[in-house]
Amino acid sequence: MGTGKKEASRRERQGKTGDGLNNVRTKGENFYRDAKKVKQLGMLKEGRAQRNANGDITVAATFQSRDVPNARIEPNRKWFTNTRVVSQDTLKAFREAMEEKARDPYQVLLKSNKLPMSLIRDGGKDTQNGIKQHQAKMTVETSPFSDVFGPKAQRKRVKLGVSSLMDLADDTEKSMDTYQDRLEQARLLSGNSGGPDDIDETDKPVTMAIEPVFDKGQSKRIWNELYKVMDSSDVVIHVLDARDPLGTRCLSVEKYLKEEAPHKHLIFVLNKCDLVPTSVAASWVRRLSKEYPTLAFHASINNSFGKGSLIQLLRQFSSLHSDRKQISVGLIGGPNTGKSSIINTLLKKKVCTVAPIPGETKVWQYVALMKRIYLIDCPGVVPPSSTDTPTDLVLRGVVRVEKVEHPEQYITALLSKVKQRHMEKTYELSGWTGSTEFLEALARKGGRLLKGGEPDLDGVAKMVLNDFMRGKIPWFTPAPPLEKGDEDDQKVGGREGRLGEMPRKRKTEEIVDDADVAAEAQLQQEASAATLKEDVESDEASEEVFEGFGSDTEDARSRKPSFGATVDGRSEAESNADDVISIGGSDNEEQEAQAEVPEPQAEAPEAQSDNDEEEGRKAARPSKRRRISMD
Repeated sequence: MGTGKKEASRRERQGKTGDGLNNVRTKGENFYRDAKKVKQLGMLKEGRAQRNANGDITVAATFQSRDVPNARIEPNRKWFTNTRVVSQDTLKAFREAMEEKARDPYQVLLKSNKLPMSLIRDGGKDTQNGIKQHQAKMTVETSPFSDVFGPKAQRKRVKLGVSSLMDLADDTEKSMDTYQDRLEQARLLSGNSGGPDDIDETDKPVTMAIEPVFDKGQSKRIWNELYKVMDSSDVVIHVLDARDPLGTRCLSVEKYLKEEAPHKHLIFVLNKCDLVPTSVAASWVRRLSKEYPTLAFHASINNSFGKGSLIQLLRQFSSLHSDRKQISVGLIGGPNTGKSSIINTLLKKKVCTVAPIPGETKVWQYVALMKRIYLIDCPGVVPPSSTDTPTDLVLRGVVRVEKVEHPEQYITALLSKVKQRHMEKTYELSGWTGSTEFLEALARKGGRLLKGGEPDLDGVAKMVLNDFMRGKIPWFTPAPPLEKGDEDDQKVGGREGRLGEMPRKRKTEEIVDDADVAAEAQLQQEASAATLKEDVESDEASEEVFEGFGSDTEDARSRKPSFGATVDGRSEAESNADDVISIGGSDNEEQEAQAEVPEPQAEAPEAQSDNDEEEGRKAARPSKRRRISMD
């Protein structure tokens, strides 16, 4: 085998066979770098500018040139027309719809950034007839004194807002009305709204120096903590004491959230609902729910009430803000209302320090409830009020009793809030008439005596005040009376007034047609009393379920009761007028089952021995109560 054949065999084994033109190159072609390699090297060098021998830039880098390229705008009419416009009629209808929905505390506005809220909301001191006044116009109307009078005056004539005495009188009257509105607003925020306007000088409270302990909860540090919590929260929970919801309610905070932060959600939580009767708590929930969503709650790690409802409500708020990674829920309220206890109840462990004395929480605390919900604890704040007396502050539990001087002076107001039989049952005392006699009897019974056998009134008074605050003495503030538009609340009673329970039974009204009444009267005259009594007893099971059947209700008799209609042929809306919660159909399951199961056809021997005349009379009777026939 020659050398050529050996070399060809070797190339074939190594896979190097070819036509012999692999090494042929075209003149002028880059033998060492292909297009991909050149592009990669250019990408590495494009960050630097090219310079000449003198160091001047000849070719700028990619993003180094300051020359603005020439740009052309598409010649389209859309650049010169109005965008996002709305007619006045549509805007008015939308504004009315928004006002109607805003009154409902259970309606939430989503994605308000896409709506012209400045056109929808009428209000503010800078608006007039719903139109925001221009700043220059407002400046001209309120010129400073130096620009009108004196050597630097810029006007020869005083600019008055009125042109006649009649206009001046009207303007003064409007100013007086505005002043009265401000006074009413001040009384509302101080918790004394609705009181008499004309108070004699002798009836006004005498200004006196109060103890420093009554200024607790009103410092600048506490208010800074409160505003930090409100600014950091998406949902604000206002914790109220179920025994005195109005006394622990901070109206100034609600006003601030409504005006300055309307995008934040506010809900009420009636804590300590286990210390009041269920009907009282339900009444407070119904009344406060007309303003904000309200829940009844009992803070306890092992035996709580309302925990599931509160967590479900917070999850609904979290789902409403699905565009956020998490939401923050701040708990605010007065001292010793149970804000930290609610957080411990939701987490089912102790994460916040709690104590039965006010002022235990000093600073705010950030706690993670779940992945998307965070809780913020806040110190208790006491809103300043000119009408709150030291007695009110002591009985609300906002101050520490051990730091109050002469605590026996507050026992009289305490006894006026508690029924005497409750005090007698709690301390096993009787026969006392005044607060001093009560304290003396309690001190002698407990052996709390000073030198010479004198009773320790201060020590016993502090003990009674602590028992009053911590729930050992039963007391509560009744809900305000019903208004004219709340007749539906008067119908709630018995089991329907209990919290967390649905009415088990529904009392359906009897609907009897005129023809049935006449037929029933005729039958009573013909049939004997014994026969009628026996028939009523036999049909007693189906009387409440199937009643009101006449000639015009044949279709209703053939249909079974569904979710959308009641068994007496009435609609769901008509039936709801009598019940608090309507679930449709009959609530008495036993009567329903007894009515649906037909009785056996066999009769007893005593029934077979009846007269043929009576049987014929029964068969011819147009009975109002009919059983379901068995086919």
